[in-house]
Amino acid sequence: MKKMFASVFFVVLILSACNSSTLSFSEIENVPQNIEEHIDSDFKLQIINDGAKGTYVIFHSNGEIESGLDPQNNVVNILFNELNPHDENIKRNVYYLTTDSKHDTILVLVNGEEMSIDNVTVL
Repeated sequence: MKKMFASVFFVVLILSACNSSTLSFSEIENVPQNIEEHIDSDFKLQIINDGAKGTYVIFHSNGEIESGLDPQNNVVNILFNELNPHDENIKRNVYYLTTDSKHDTILVLVNGEEMSIDNVTVL
């Protein structure tokens, strides 16, 4: 529980520094080198804030996933559904998230279950 609280606290802190004006969430195929250097495959769920622009969300899944965004009030819900959760092939999924000023919290749900963020990095 402490880990979850600390993760949410750091994400709130990161998002409060974000100056982006629109909410968006898109998959990234070509990860910038300065972000690539900080991605750790030992973490299932990692967030890397690139400064004032936005946030990279890295999710190492079991096989293919579907993703979505469900903003509710001040919370941005990121939805990941593993299509075959028993698949032993680990796939790295990288997304770029920008938020507007009314969203100050990120919540990640994997297969409908809340998931704690393993690592938060601010560049």
